[in-house]
Amino acid sequence: MKVRLLSSGALVFSSIVIEFGGWTHLGLAPLLADGLRYFLLLHTLACVLLATGLWQLLPARYQRPWPWVPLLLFSLAFFIPGLGALGTLLALTPALWFQRRRENQSWRALSAPQLPFRPPMQQLSPLFNDGSLQDVLRLSTDPEQRLAAILATRRMAGQSAMPILKLALRDPVDDVRLLAYSMLDQQETRINERIEALLTRLTTADDRQKGALHAALAHWYWELSYLGLAQGSVLKHVLMQAREHLETALESSPNPELELLGARIALEQGLPHEARLFLRRAEQGGIATEKLTPFRAEAAFLCADYAEVPGLLASLSSDVLRRPPFTELARYWL
Repeated sequence: MKVRLLSSGALVFSSIVIEFGGWTHLGLAPLLADGLRYFLLLHTLACVLLATGLWQLLPARYQRPWPWVPLLLFSLAFFIPGLGALGTLLALTPALWFQRRRENQSWRALSAPQLPFRPPMQQLSPLFNDGSLQDVLRLSTDPEQRLAAILATRRMAGQSAMPILKLALRDPVDDVRLLAYSMLDQQETRINERIEALLTRLTTADDRQKGALHAALAHWYWELSYLGLAQGSVLKHVLMQAREHLETALESSPNPELELLGARIALEQGLPHEARLFLRRAEQGGIATEKLTPFRAEAAFLCADYAEVPGLLASLSSDVLRRPPFTELARYWL
């Protein structure tokens, strides 16, 4: 280390002496051209010596790559006569030797976690937020993450999964679209197969069994509408079939649960007055008032009885009002 310091010091001192001589000769030369010629010669030699000396003084990790580091030092000294050498000697070299200590990082960089195929911890009644999965489909650039988001819908309720699967149908990647279409088609096919099986049984059933079969058909036709698997004219047909089978089932045996289903079908058909009749009969049959209140509020809204809506929503328990979609409704109406 001492030898290197002495060698570097000698080279730097020699470069300073030669540089000083070059400037002196430039000032004393009778002809400017002769003075410049000798100055450039001495200045070049001084810069070579200075670059060599400073390069030896640099910490080992800054001496590479060769020869670009010495060339940089030479360029600073050569193209900025005087000031370049002075700045390199007094500023650059000490700064590289006496750097500020780097503080310990208080954070640790981690890669983005993959969306789990199954939740690491399962509750007895897991709650899923479809908003985050929709954000994955909209914003993620990784097709694998979007596929994982679609697979996660298999553990969600059907109505919550439908918007996510329909959003995935517009994905630019074929694999994502095909998976979403396959899952939608499986659900629709499963429901249609059950409807076909019930219709087949209905043709050979006796009068005692027909009421239950009509009720089951009403439920499955309603399921097609509820899950959003039917649209447009198909939706109207599905609701009409559900209504017909439900009314046939009620003729054979009164059932308050079917009355409630009839109210939901009527609301979906845009018939709030008929929905109110179904709700009244459902209450008379023993259905809890709190279970009927949301549908009564919807019927009141569709009938333009807006003054009735806040009172109906206010009668719901605080636990119900904290769950979607009642949270937004309560914020607006109450």
